[in-house]
Amino acid sequence: MLQLTDLSMRRGPRRLLSGASLIVYPGQKVGLVGANGSGKSSLFALLRGELHTDTGDCSLPAGWELAHVAQHTPDSAGPAIEFVLDGDRELRRIQLDLAAADVAGDGLRHGELAGRLESIGGYGAESRAGRLLHGLGFAPGDERRSVNSYSGGWRMRLALARTLMCRSDLLLLDEPTNHLDLDAVIWLEGWLKSYQGTLILISHDRDFLDSVVSHTLHLEQERLTLYAGNYSAFERQRAERLAQQQSAYERQQRKVAHIHSFVERFRAKATKARQAQSRIKALERMELIAPAHVDSPFHFGFEAPTYLPHPLLRLEGLAVGYADRPIFKGLNLSLNPGDRIGLLGRNGAGKSTLVKVLAGDLAPSAGRRETAQELKVGYFAQHQLDQLRIDESPLQHLQRLDPKAAEQTLRDYLGGFGFDGDRASSTVAPLSGGEKARLVLALLIRQRPDLLLLDEPTNHLDLEMRHALSEALQEYEGALVLVSHDRHLLRVTADTLLLVDGGVVTPFDGDLDDYPAWLAARDLDRAGARREGTDRKQQRRQSADLRRTLQPLRNRLHALERTLERLAARHQELATALAQPEIYTPEAKPRLLTLMEESNRVAAELAVVETQWLEVGEELEQRQTESA
Repeated sequence: MLQLTDLSMRRGPRRLLSGASLIVYPGQKVGLVGANGSGKSSLFALLRGELHTDTGDCSLPAGWELAHVAQHTPDSAGPAIEFVLDGDRELRRIQLDLAAADVAGDGLRHGELAGRLESIGGYGAESRAGRLLHGLGFAPGDERRSVNSYSGGWRMRLALARTLMCRSDLLLLDEPTNHLDLDAVIWLEGWLKSYQGTLILISHDRDFLDSVVSHTLHLEQERLTLYAGNYSAFERQRAERLAQQQSAYERQQRKVAHIHSFVERFRAKATKARQAQSRIKALERMELIAPAHVDSPFHFGFEAPTYLPHPLLRLEGLAVGYADRPIFKGLNLSLNPGDRIGLLGRNGAGKSTLVKVLAGDLAPSAGRRETAQELKVGYFAQHQLDQLRIDESPLQHLQRLDPKAAEQTLRDYLGGFGFDGDRASSTVAPLSGGEKARLVLALLIRQRPDLLLLDEPTNHLDLEMRHALSEALQEYEGALVLVSHDRHLLRVTADTLLLVDGGVVTPFDGDLDDYPAWLAARDLDRAGARREGTDRKQQRRQSADLRRTLQPLRNRLHALERTLERLAARHQELATALAQPEIYTPEAKPRLLTLMEESNRVAAELAVVETQWLEVGEELEQRQTESA
């Protein structure tokens, strides 16, 4: 088990943990939560052995294999599949030892290692890596592209796949969903549910935490508190504890007031606690969790737009894309005040493209985009974080936006987004991704938009900021279009779900809980629809053409399979012969040398033929997939 005992730790002059104790048993899945800067990532660094305690002990079982995602973006000219396979360190060690045994002509060692390779599933490792890549959104054939050919976000997906490839005992994941879309989040959720090792997960996605973790570890005020249950259970328990603390405080205050009333001749004082209000749609849930967020540093809301015409925006017969690859064709959509739309769809289906069209950042190739006069559009996308002026402060950004406002008014406003005191007047350059996202949201909200377009607004935002954003969006009076992998945000803010798929936008028949099933069934449904819609005669002709085209590959594959069987059988015969004790007597030395030489030659031939068999099989599979 993982155990911390009376542990204290500092990072520079700041103390992160004081007298912390914890036991995590094998197989437990623990969500680590706490405010940004509380020390969650530092605790991970301690478990990895990169930081050390000031006092106390941190112990892990001997021999535990630990896996975590590297913080830096991977840089490699090699194929993506090889980069992912490197995550299985034992696999790579055995492969290196096998190569060394072959060079040394050590048949016994080769046989021993081959058995070990089979026992860890090494012969299916490439298939396992391919499934990981596919689950994280990579298309067939992408696994052969070089790592450096991918953008930063996709490289982080490769780094995650490499981590999952490790057959670990302890898996540490720090915000694994940040660079994923909803489809990949749902896949990762299922993978982690079936993970057999011990998991400690840092995440600000409450639905993801609720689905995956069995315990919640809260880091607050230099203390670690382990709660049984998922994140929602933790919130309930913490809300009850805070309510009990508040009740005890009020009892104490009543005693103090009683004494003051006697001393000051019955002069009474009373206070009333304010309770957060939320929309009727999320009333039950929000009222339940509100007490757990009474200490949130974020307090903001949308001011009512000055003018809300009907409709705000209309798309008629819109076409978007390229001549040879249209993304949308004949798109019709109307947005009115009060519309609250969540967009669903697979990666690459066109959700972000649709948002860009709505924002006016992408011109259609046909059709019309009509907007109300003087329409104010608030558009949030991740690339806008890079457009902040790093040499200016949050206050300067806001003053440029609202030059007539008093400085104190702007400071008070920024304080609701966590930029209080000197933080409001310090430069943007050292801000984290989450802080920059908060600033962009603050600038956007200040403009009082009529139409709000949010494309993955919660990336890098912590749970408290996500909670504050969801509450503010519930009170927003304009039209909202949201793309997000944060299902909780979608649940409490979106009244309508639209599905972007196959170049069309249609209402989604179901709710968010039905979406994973739709994802699973989509490919089968599409394949069936294509088959039904194809003329049978044409289909037979195409099938015949395909068989003729693929027959040489099939013949080659069958020939290689027969060669593989022959070589594998001979290799086994040689291994059996080399395992006999009498072959190592002095008088049998000439035969031993002959057998070892043949064993090395057969092993080398076997490796070459195996590679050829894999290549031909992949080419055959790829051509069959392309023609499906």
